[in-house]
Amino acid sequence: MQAQVEHNAAGSRFEARVDGHLCVADYRLAHGVMQMTHTYVPPPIQGRGIAATLVDAALAHARAQGLRVDPQCSYVRAYMRRHPDTLSLQA
Repeated sequence: MQAQVEHNAAGSRFEARVDGHLCVADYRLAHGVMQMTHTYVPPPIQGRGIAATLVDAALAHARAQGLRVDPQCSYVRAYMRRHPDTLSLQA
């Protein structure tokens, strides 16, 4: 699934609309660390790789901005374990 991800900086989240559903990856910024706090994809569209696409966009943003990542969300932690190239971002 290739969802169009937007960075909503004012809302501190990455988001995508898929089939009319809002999907999000929330974060907080503190002292150069992006605390990834929550990822949500509504049940009717789960299992299509949308959460992975959101997290990938968030981690790419963190890397481009020189931020460290604190994966407080269990999905983000699992994603980073499955993608060892992202572990260098971990705070």
